[in-house]
Amino acid sequence: MASLIEELIQTLEKEEKVYEELLPVVEKKAQIIIKNDLEELQRVTAAEQDYVDLITSLEHNRNKIISNIGIVMNRKPEELNLKAIVAMLEKQPAEQEKLGRLHDSLIKKLGRLKDLNMQNKILIEQSLEMIEFSMNVIQSDRIAPVNNYNRAAATQNIPMSQRGMFDAKQ
Repeated sequence: MASLIEELIQTLEKEEKVYEELLPVVEKKAQIIIKNDLEELQRVTAAEQDYVDLITSLEHNRNKIISNIGIVMNRKPEELNLKAIVAMLEKQPAEQEKLGRLHDSLIKKLGRLKDLNMQNKILIEQSLEMIEFSMNVIQSDRIAPVNNYNRAAATQNIPMSQRGMFDAKQ
């Protein structure tokens, strides 16, 4: 059991380190979205995906360890989480303290990551709304005929290729 707890602590420490490295990447992503730098956004998103793949691997390992702890403790793995394991370690205060600290740290980092991802989602949605608005303006400008009146109040239709966005004669 002690080796499983130590293995769990090592896995969680690795996971904490990966989240620590991921947070600045996600923070940088917000600035890139604001700048509308698509090439840099692709690079950052690829780097972010590498971190996600690593986290997925670590989570798989953590779940395997927790399942093994459940077998040793004769408990169902779905009943076990970090908080429950911390509570079970009353007779091992050093491990209990380490796991408790890691649990709290991961909760904070995940909360921060969730907030940053929500912020980035909102920024992307706003960018898409601006693009859609711009596209609608351009489309409506192309569809609507422009009528220019001369001194005799006659109407002239000017083809799209000969007019600009604004009519300086008006």
